Amino acid sequence: MSAIVITKDNFEAEVLKEQGTVLIDFWASWCGPCRMLSPIVDEVAAAHPEVKVGKINVDEQQELAQQYGIMSIPTLIVFKNGQKANESVGLIPKEKVEAMIA
Repeated sequence: MSAIVITKDNFEAEVLKEQGTVLIDFWASWCGPCRMLSPIVDEVAAAHPEVKVGKINVDEQQELAQQYGIMSIPTLIVFKNGQKANESVGLIPKEKVEAMIA
């Protein structure tokens, strides 16, 4: 499954009401480490169809970024059954992303 675009309009339905694991990538187009992490997140999405993967552009969705205290990007947050379960800030290797969703 490929990553979906998350906005404040679909956040509740796609993340908070989702039963199971959701990996959210907070990113911006001008962020170098974000551009390096994006293909890793896409690989994890392809390798783990049981995990919903979403991307939130912090420039377009400032309300969500503020709500989750995003101070640095890239930031990955894992939600399990609608509850925040894990968080990572900065560029991390694929193995660490997979460990977050395990």
